[in-house]
Amino acid sequence: MRVELVLRCVAAALVLGTVVGCGGGSGTPKTSNAKKKPNHAMRAEASRPAPPDELRIVLDTTVGQVVLELDEEHAPLTVANFLQYVDSGHYDGTIFHQVVDGYIVLGGAYSPELQEKTAGVAIRNEADNGLKNTRGTIAMAREFDRIDSSTCQFFINLADNPKLDHHGRTAEEYGYCVFGRVVQGLDVIDKIAQAEAHSTDQFELIPIKPVVIKTARHAAAVSNTATPR
Repeated sequence: MRVELVLRCVAAALVLGTVVGCGGGSGTPKTSNAKKKPNHAMRAEASRPAPPDELRIVLDTTVGQVVLELDEEHAPLTVANFLQYVDSGHYDGTIFHQVVDGYIVLGGAYSPELQEKTAGVAIRNEADNGLKNTRGTIAMAREFDRIDSSTCQFFINLADNPKLDHHGRTAEEYGYCVFGRVVQGLDVIDKIAQAEAHSTDQFELIPIKPVVIKTARHAAAVSNTATPR
């Protein structure tokens, strides 16, 4: 298969409900049973700048630590959504369920037993914010044919991926919203992408040995825990 076709297939796999399998393959985001703030509350909160420490998130994985810096200025709704999942503990114990060396790693929805965690409501796609899918950035996955369908799944770019950027107003052209970047541990992400992977009926290129996000925490909280009192 030509590289171009491989990239197009993988791009399709990024969207929830195609190759990666979300919601039993239906691709329809599910509404969480947990109590979540309504979208209007999220928008109100997103209009207030968060303290800098609140915008650094530490992913403690079975391969090592990764520190994310979120860009609230350019993606306020997406950052508020991501932080809501972090604060609720949603990402704790989830896996990276697709890895493509030199392209992306995708996670945020499944347990090591491949049980899908309940997601909240879909959010507006902020892919038109001017940020690009360059190496080391974090972006939201979505359904290929629905612009505003991102919930909890995210991916980290391992290369510059301009095909995933915002190029137009149609669903195919709208792109994937970048909302931050890796500021520490990009070598960990590279290592995750090199994990031995295989494809199943539900997942394409899922690591044979699960790569788990043990916890996702605010950097300040991690620092306070690590410092003896």
